[in-house]
Amino acid sequence: MNIQIFGTKKCFDTKKAERYFKERNIKYQFIDMKEKGMSKGEFNSVKQAVGGLDNMIDSQCKDKDLLALITYIAEEDKEEKILENQKVIKTPIVRNGKAATIGYCPEVWKTWG
Repeated sequence: MNIQIFGTKKCFDTKKAERYFKERNIKYQFIDMKEKGMSKGEFNSVKQAVGGLDNMIDSQCKDKDLLALITYIAEEDKEEKILENQKVIKTPIVRNGKAATIGYCPEVWKTWG
């Protein structure tokens, strides 16, 4: 397994995801989305794995103006805008190769072994 956890240090579900893998002695790499974020390739891979952009957007995002902008801009501009402003993406994003989940999903992670 090659686990990557994309999230923020303050996100409660990200901490729970880290604990899940720690408790099972599964190595993972934590990527702080406030500092680094996802590359375009990682972003596209996650988007495919979770069934599209709409499943990635956090409707509870604190930046309501940005959320509104992303909701109403043209489809072809949406992806670029989200890639520039990754704070609108739900966390944690947990990747294992081509597989990925958004949010706290231990029922999916246990099938990855």
